[in-house]
Amino acid sequence: MTTTQSPRSDTRARIIDVALELFAEHGYEKTSLREIADRLGVTKAALYYHFKTKDDIVRGIVEKMAAPLDDAIAYGEGKPWSPALRDELLRRFAAGMGERAPLLRFFHENQPALRESAAGLAFKDRMIRMIALLHGPEPTFRDKLRATVALTSVHSAMFLLKAELCEPGQPVASVEEAMDAALEVALEVAARIEPAAR
Repeated sequence: MTTTQSPRSDTRARIIDVALELFAEHGYEKTSLREIADRLGVTKAALYYHFKTKDDIVRGIVEKMAAPLDDAIAYGEGKPWSPALRDELLRRFAAGMGERAPLLRFFHENQPALRESAAGLAFKDRMIRMIALLHGPEPTFRDKLRATVALTSVHSAMFLLKAELCEPGQPVASVEEAMDAALEVALEVAARIEPAAR
């Protein structure tokens, strides 16, 4: 059974995609709603129908970005902790984030603007819940740190994809290669989390 998006959700998705392009080109602070509307080929009034402010667009970006986290959290909550659950949570998160590479880049490049925003704080809360699912019950500080490092390795892979961070002459990895490497590192780090062994 296939589902189709409504024209309204299609338009919202297009606005988010165009906003991400412009934020990447000019930065969040220097991009205006007028520029977003112009790039879309619509009036500002049409843009306002979907998003009243740039902060509203950022909330839309965070909702889209958080979908893999929400899915993984929903999958993991209520299940007893196990190494298999921990690894499956990381796999689900990495797979979802690999499809959201532009969103990850936006997050990295606009952290100061997002840090104290309502959308940024909501995303942080989701990350904290996911970290707790990864480290399981009665974690040591090291378990919490390992869970955090495992999760953020996915974000870090996107950061490393930037060409200026690569050695001259070295090929830049594809998003798929970056996500494969991130998952490998995440699973290696998370393998040291063993609350049942205490």
